[in-house]
Amino acid sequence: MAQSTAPTSTRRTSSTTDLALITTFAAFIAVCAILPNLGTTGGGVPFTLQMFGIFLAASVLGAKRGALAVLLYLAVATAGVPVFSGGTGGPSAWSSASGGYLVAFPIAAFIVGLVASRAARLNPAIFTVIVSVAAAIVTVGVTGLIGAIGMSIKLNVDFGVAWGYATPFFFFDIVKGVVAAIVAAAVLRAFPQLVATKR
Repeated sequence: MAQSTAPTSTRRTSSTTDLALITTFAAFIAVCAILPNLGTTGGGVPFTLQMFGIFLAASVLGAKRGALAVLLYLAVATAGVPVFSGGTGGPSAWSSASGGYLVAFPIAAFIVGLVASRAARLNPAIFTVIVSVAAAIVTVGVTGLIGAIGMSIKLNVDFGVAWGYATPFFFFDIVKGVVAAIVAAAVLRAFPQLVATKR
């Protein structure tokens, strides 16, 4: 009997830990989103620290839990809690010029988290470089692309025009990815148990 109970208890502890981490990082992403923005693009989409929170969640938690943290954040904000950028909330955000970015966020988190999981046991410097490069590629190829498509549809402009609105994000979001990778490397080095449970 004891042998069958122990694995169950371990699974429950692991699930509780996962839930706590997902919730914590969802809250962190919300804080990054509602901090005063750094201006807006030509398409009216604000600059925030949101991508830093997303990249950090993905780099520390891995693909599945990182994406779940983003999805939890999006669900809470969509339900009406004012934690979208600019202190807004509700389903209307999905039909705004920022809607494409909201779609891209969990995809970006999953991809960066997948790369981070593969690199988690490497030297911290190598981990930082690999995750930084992954975040840069995702910035342009996922959030930039899907965000531009969303702006093109919402603003009724050609994709090339919307892409021009999206490009000012790239440099700053790439920097956020680098900083997130550095912080994640330090966190994983301080808490190696996160590497063992990362998924």
